[in-house]
Amino acid sequence: MKHLLKIGACCFLLGSTAIAQAAKPNDGPRSVSQVLDSSAGNMEREFVSAAEAMPEDRYGFAPSSGEFKGVRTFAQQVKHVAAVNYILGASILQEKPPADVAGESGPDSITTKTDILKYLKASFEYAHKAIGTINEKNSLAPIKWPFGDRSSSRLELAGVVTSHGFDHYGQIVIYLRSNGIVPPASR
Repeated sequence: MKHLLKIGACCFLLGSTAIAQAAKPNDGPRSVSQVLDSSAGNMEREFVSAAEAMPEDRYGFAPSSGEFKGVRTFAQQVKHVAAVNYILGASILQEKPPADVAGESGPDSITTKTDILKYLKASFEYAHKAIGTINEKNSLAPIKWPFGDRSSSRLELAGVVTSHGFDHYGQIVIYLRSNGIVPPASR
C-alpha cells in the first residue's frame, strides 16, 4: 500500500508539474510547493466560484430522491471542504487547525452564505500557507495522517486538498444544475 501511495503521489506531482510548467513555460523550473499550490489554486477557483453562484436561499438545498437521500446540503458540502482544508493544512504544518472544524463538518454557528464563503476562502488561504512550506526535503517525510491511524506525507496531504475539493466540486455542480444554474466553469 505504501508503495502505491508513493507511486500515486509521484504521478500527481509529475502531472501537476507538467501542467504548471506548460502554463508558464518561460518562468523556468518551479518548486514543489509552487506546483502543488498551483494545483490547489485551480481547484479553489472552480470551487469558490461555484459556491458563489448558488443563491443564498438555495444553500439549504440537497437532492432527496433515490440515492441522494440523506446527503449533505449545499452549505454542508461547502463547509465540509473548508473544514477539511483546515485539517489538511494543520497536518502539513504539524499544528492544530486555527479555526473550528467541528469534526469535518465546519461550525454549526456559520449559517449565512456570506459567512460560509468567508470560512471557505480563509480555509484556502490557510491551505496555501501550509502548501508553501513543502519542499524537496520535507515533501515525503512521514507525518501523521489526520483521518486515522497511519502515516502520510506533506505531498500526499497537499494532493488531497485538490482531490478532495474536486470530489465535492462534482457534487455541488449537480446541486447547481438541479437548481437551473450553470456552473461558472461551464459558462
